[in-house]
Amino acid sequence: MKKIAVLTSGGDSPGMNACLRAVVRTAIYHKIEVMGIRHGYDGMINDEFIVMDAKSVANIIHRGGTILKTARSKEFLTLEGRKRALANLQKHKIEGIVAIGGDGTFRGALEFSKISTIPIVGCPGTIDNDLIGTDFTIGYDTAINTVVEAVDKIRDTAESHDRLFFVEVMGRDAGLIALRGGIGVGAESIIIPETKTDIEYLIKRLENGRKNKSSKIIIVAEGDEAGGAFKIAEQVKTRLPDYDTRVTILGHIQRGGNPSAMDRVNSSRMGFAAVEALMQGKSNVMVGIIDKNIEYTPFENATKHLQELNPDLMRMVSILSL
Repeated sequence: MKKIAVLTSGGDSPGMNACLRAVVRTAIYHKIEVMGIRHGYDGMINDEFIVMDAKSVANIIHRGGTILKTARSKEFLTLEGRKRALANLQKHKIEGIVAIGGDGTFRGALEFSKISTIPIVGCPGTIDNDLIGTDFTIGYDTAINTVVEAVDKIRDTAESHDRLFFVEVMGRDAGLIALRGGIGVGAESIIIPETKTDIEYLIKRLENGRKNKSSKIIIVAEGDEAGGAFKIAEQVKTRLPDYDTRVTILGHIQRGGNPSAMDRVNSSRMGFAAVEALMQGKSNVMVGIIDKNIEYTPFENATKHLQELNPDLMRMVSILSL
C-alpha cells in the first residue's frame, strides 16, 4: 500500500484531531503517503483532497473539532455521487481509506463498497457512545465531562435560589451522556430514551424527597419520548407550582472543547490501529476498544445500539439521590 486517504464525517467530536494525527503519522512511519479529504464525503465528491505530512498534524492532539472539517453528505447517498467520489479517489491513486465518524459514516462506507474495491476502515467518532463494537467512542468521555462541569456551575445558582433545574443534554437516540453525566453530578433523576418516562414517579420523588435540599437537578436526554426538558418542566410546574423551576439546554457546547486524556489516548490507539488494519488487508470494519483491547467489528454490525441500559445504574441514581 502506497497511498491512503483520511476523512472525518458526520458530527464533530473531541478527539477526532488526535485520531487524525495518529493516522497520518502511523502511515508516514510505514512510508505510506497520506491525503486528507476535507468536508467528509462531500469533499470526496468535490475533489477536496490535500497532501498531509507529519507537520500538518502538529499541535492538534489537544484541539477539539476537526482540522479537516466535516459534513453530512446528501449527494453521497446517490449512486451518481458515489461514482464521482470513486473517480476522484482513482485520480489520486488512493489505495485505502480511514473514515472517522459514526453510524451514518459507516453506512455510507458500506454503500460505497458496492461500487468500489478500495478498502475502508472506520474509527468511531461520536459523542453519543452508541455504537456496537467499542466500549467508548471518540468524544464520549469529553462530552460527559463537559456536562459535569456545566451542571456543577448550574448547581451554584440552583442552591443560591433553592431552585429545581431541568438540564437537557444531547442524546437523540441514546441516553448514555445523560446517564453517566447525571450520576457524575448527583442528579435527582435522569430521563432517557431507553426507559419510559414516568411523570407520576418523578412528581412523587420531588414531593417525598428531602425537604431541606437547597437544589434539585433533573437531567433529560434530548430524545426522550416526553418531549424534552421544557415539556417535562412545564408538567412538573403545573403539578408542583411552589417549585422555582428553570430549564437549561446545554446543546452543542457538549461537542466542543479540548479532548480529555482518555479521548486523546483512545483516539490515538484507534487511528494507529486503523492504518495497520489497512496494511493487513482488512476492509469494511470499525476499530474499537473492548476490555482495553483493539477489536474489529464489521460495519454492518457496528450500528447504533438502542437497548436497555444497565438497570443497576438507574437504580443507583434513585438510591444515591435520597
